[in-house]
Amino acid sequence: MNPYLEIIRPGNAILAVISILLMAAISGVFNFYVVLACAVVFIVTGFGNAINDYFDYKIDAINKPERPIPSGRISHRQAGYYAWALAVIGILLGFLINLIPGLIALTSALLMFYYAYSLKKKMLIGNLLISFLTGLSFVFGGVVVGAITVSIYLGFYAFLTTMMREIVKDMEDVKGDEQEGANTLPIAYGMRVSSITAASFMIFASLTSPILYFIGVLTIFYLPLLAVAIVIFLSGAVSILKDRSVENAANVSKRIKIGMIITLLAFAAGSPFIASLFT
Repeated sequence: MNPYLEIIRPGNAILAVISILLMAAISGVFNFYVVLACAVVFIVTGFGNAINDYFDYKIDAINKPERPIPSGRISHRQAGYYAWALAVIGILLGFLINLIPGLIALTSALLMFYYAYSLKKKMLIGNLLISFLTGLSFVFGGVVVGAITVSIYLGFYAFLTTMMREIVKDMEDVKGDEQEGANTLPIAYGMRVSSITAASFMIFASLTSPILYFIGVLTIFYLPLLAVAIVIFLSGAVSILKDRSVENAANVSKRIKIGMIITLLAFAAGSPFIASLFT
């Protein structure tokens, strides 16, 4: 893969785009501003990933040596210039939509920079911020299509699923983070506490997520795919509680990502607009 594409982690950026498309599907609003919103979240998310790699290149040399900067495919300086170019473009596109979307894009970019520069090494605060930004992408979409209340519900569950994966990822990266002096939850309190915390998020999200159907946010078509995601999350919770090794944390992290994708599909299937196409 081209290193300039790889450094923005297009898979993660596309997941952010899906949050906008889901809000469009739920509201039934599809217009040019939705297209612009997709571009904004893709580019700003790409900035966040690139600036994170810029600051984390020493840690990545230990944990992820194949990434563009530690592998030498992009210089450290080039990565910095590229990241800020993405930020400027994403923010300007946000203001083209309207004032509030522009301010959200600007605030998100600044928070991503602060996270990469400082907060990532602070226990739980960095995890909370990344999870908040993930949920905020739904709210951003809700602002653009005029479905703010629904976007807050979906954003909350996006926050929960991201939080569980962030903690598991810290368990996976504990060796490199420790060498760089990071103060993550596994380093400060150990793998046992981290596994319990991650599992708690998995269990809470799994047990409460059906409420989106019962309060009328999503239709009954939401439940079958959600059931699959719940099985994945609960099995991940059991696995991480039984085996707290770095290797298993990596496996559970991948499993959670699959569960997150299925949850997004469940959101889509349960949206009133999509459901109306089949009724």
